[in-house]
Amino acid sequence: MTQALAAQIPASQPRQYRQLIGGEWVDAEGGATFEDLNPYNEEVFAHIPASTGADALCTIEAADKAFPAWAAMGARARQALFLKAADILERRADEVVLIMAQETGTATPFARFQIQWACGLLRQAAGYPYLPGGEIVQSDTPGVFAMAVRRPLGVVAGISPWNGALALGFRTIVAPLACGNTVVLKPSEEAPVSAGLLMGEIMTEAGFPPGVVNVVTHAPGAVGPIADPLFESRKVRAYNFTGSSATGSMLAARAGKHLKRIALELGGYNPMIVLKNADLDYSVDTAIFAAFFHQGQICMNTRKILVERPLYDDFLARFAARARDIKAGDPSNPQNKIGPLINDAALAKFKLAIEQAVAKGARIAAGGNTEGRCAEPTVLVDVPESAPIHCEEVFGPVVIVEPFDTEQEAMDKANGTDYGLSASIMTSDVWKGITLGGQIQAGMVNVNGPTMGGEPQIPFGGVKDSGWARFGRWAIDTFSDLNLITVSNDKRKYPL
Repeated sequence: MTQALAAQIPASQPRQYRQLIGGEWVDAEGGATFEDLNPYNEEVFAHIPASTGADALCTIEAADKAFPAWAAMGARARQALFLKAADILERRADEVVLIMAQETGTATPFARFQIQWACGLLRQAAGYPYLPGGEIVQSDTPGVFAMAVRRPLGVVAGISPWNGALALGFRTIVAPLACGNTVVLKPSEEAPVSAGLLMGEIMTEAGFPPGVVNVVTHAPGAVGPIADPLFESRKVRAYNFTGSSATGSMLAARAGKHLKRIALELGGYNPMIVLKNADLDYSVDTAIFAAFFHQGQICMNTRKILVERPLYDDFLARFAARARDIKAGDPSNPQNKIGPLINDAALAKFKLAIEQAVAKGARIAAGGNTEGRCAEPTVLVDVPESAPIHCEEVFGPVVIVEPFDTEQEAMDKANGTDYGLSASIMTSDVWKGITLGGQIQAGMVNVNGPTMGGEPQIPFGGVKDSGWARFGRWAIDTFSDLNLITVSNDKRKYPL
């Protein structure tokens, strides 16, 4: 069955998918599949190829074979493909919203945002081939003309996550492709369609040549046979990974062993600082969105809210009341703003983090309960430093609220974590916000905005354990080589 036919199956029946290798939709070697489950009701959403190392090797060979022609393609032709892909994604928006709800528990608002964001990413990447491909370098040698020229690397392996699946799936491949590389995309087993196969469908329909985009899928717990060829093959030149810091650290070690570069966008423990002069209602609105959007399963969700003491009691009362009003439910119902956690392991981690904090003296100001895989937005106060959640990321709808008395105390608390992805400062004094923002150890700081916020063109990325490299047009530096070419107009004179 083709991918197009799979998309036409009624929502009540499991879809059937194949993987994309060398422009062809194929089964896994041996025909094995696994069940891709709906996280809300645990019904089978789709049957997905359970690939092997042989399949991974085929994707690498296909990408390597397609590379020379793709790298040589003219800017105008490449631009047209990205623009067409954006149009296709927009046309399929309603279908994609339903797929994301059924596969990843994504409620409509976040699904719509991701589609809009991914379309913007594709359209902006369409201009990358026209950006300067290097620069002229002044040489001190008479008669020598020097050029630093950017060239594509070759095959880039992308590993995309299940949260923000569509946006991050496209982000994993678009910059490498725009730089002239070919890609092998391995999506999370929790979102093989939303974070991988959808990218393959759309790029194929847009007319990307066979082998330029390849997608390989694997069953839960079976990543090893896929990852091993991707990291050991000399034909794979670089990696693009979005996921947890723990996994990112292991992958960076594997890449380093083979002297290959890797872009890492990892976890975050993102603080929001609310100064006493901040607009209270707006601060509460911003915090509610930043803490609980997509049920806390976004790397940029606010994890800790630091409130200057004169505003603390009023902020906490209003924030907790708003949190109690948010109800999680079936994400395929557009009326529901948040949905379930992705799986039982995520639900157990959410529960354990709260239990550990309460056992050490923390108090639940709102939420704390679960029904099925749906968790109530939860507000914790009086959380001691000995509780793991005080500095460790919990991927769920739970946030800590703490008071502070001095700006230095706020900075110390904001920076008291190994992560450094994003932060926000709420204040009526914008210059104060900018000044304090420069003291926060984070890749991105938003003054009078949420810790979450991303546009395709910004230099997205973190510091410390939140990763390295930047996306947007800055990703060109990561996914291309800089080669020096010199031309001697005159005969040089040598000392030997």
